[in-house]
Amino acid sequence: MPDVQPLVSEFVLKLKRRKVEGSHAVARQTAELLRSVVSQHRMGSTNQAAALADAVRGVGEQLIAANPIELAVGNIVRRVLHIIKEEDISSTAVGIEGLSVTAESDDEYDSGNDDHPTLSAAVLAAHARNALRAPSLQTLLEDIPVSTALSRSASSAGDSDGKSGDKSSKSRKLKHDVIAAIGDLIDEIDTCYDQISEQAVEHIHQNEVILTLGRSRTVKEFLYAAKEKKRSFRVFVAEGAPRYKGHVLAKELVEKGVQTTVITDSAVFAMISRVNMVIVGAHAIMANGGVIAPVGMNMVALAAQRHAVPFVVVAGSHKLCPLYPHNPEVLLNELKSPSDLLDFGEFSSCMNFSTQDGTPLLNVVNPTFDYVPPKLVSLFITDTGGHSPSYMYRLIAEYYSADDLVVRRKSTSS
Repeated sequence: MPDVQPLVSEFVLKLKRRKVEGSHAVARQTAELLRSVVSQHRMGSTNQAAALADAVRGVGEQLIAANPIELAVGNIVRRVLHIIKEEDISSTAVGIEGLSVTAESDDEYDSGNDDHPTLSAAVLAAHARNALRAPSLQTLLEDIPVSTALSRSASSAGDSDGKSGDKSSKSRKLKHDVIAAIGDLIDEIDTCYDQISEQAVEHIHQNEVILTLGRSRTVKEFLYAAKEKKRSFRVFVAEGAPRYKGHVLAKELVEKGVQTTVITDSAVFAMISRVNMVIVGAHAIMANGGVIAPVGMNMVALAAQRHAVPFVVVAGSHKLCPLYPHNPEVLLNELKSPSDLLDFGEFSSCMNFSTQDGTPLLNVVNPTFDYVPPKLVSLFITDTGGHSPSYMYRLIAEYYSADDLVVRRKSTSS
């Protein structure tokens, strides 16, 4: 991919230097880059889908390594790999259907090939769903006869394609369909705020008090939408120390005419009894329904649980991660600069003192994220609707393939 490599290198450098901020921007730019990778990929004569997926894995592995904490990168890479599988299975099903129609119209062919079963569109669709679904005992048992029939029909289809010489047109169609599907994914990312905001009036009612922490654009748009529908409510904004993004959100809400009160993070437990609902954003939603969110969010969730206040997380589907928190590929946190917490000039005298072995007496820990377990979450609101934490694994299974959890390019020697 000589034409795409400069784009890949440039984006990798941006990720390493944290020049792209926010999961939404990262997800969109990752999808655009992978669309360019697919567009510039030269399709071979055999195993076009496998070669295309391997090219995407190669780029995806570089992107994930550049910024492991930004899980949206891996999410989009896995979504594109899933798209390639879907389009490949779909094109195979269409090709087999075409062969079945030809066989039915050709009496001579029919009489000589009675041992080859004709697959219906329903059977093919069922097989496609099973192939993309996480394996289970039921799907394995259901899939035995279908897989056998499909493999025999697919081999016949391969022979027919070789005779007709239309492999190049099929490879072009596969690439075109994948590019179109990635375009739909980009549109999905672009419209996620609107799709989530449309649900605001279903969850925010008249004269309610809402609490949030820090600044999330998804939460902001959600509250904006409720205000535009003439809902009257009040918002408590925890300031989100030490970066104090809550101050920015409070100013933005006041400009829209929303009654807003800024509180310190330590005052959350004291104020939570006056709150009807907690609405927060997320950095990532894990496969078990747990949430990686800005630091301090676990404290808010615990306070909400103690006072039986609903804890609602709003996030786009590009933040759904098929990994679990215990997976080695997941980097749950990173430490920011100590300067966010301390003025080095003021504490310079403390920095000079150390123990005899050279270990400093003063240490500063400034984590970026918190982990909120699923038992503390009441509801997820995504661009596909509202879901309970126990349903998230099924929603994630619709977007990702089980064999793409680890993004690693296959060995060229195999």
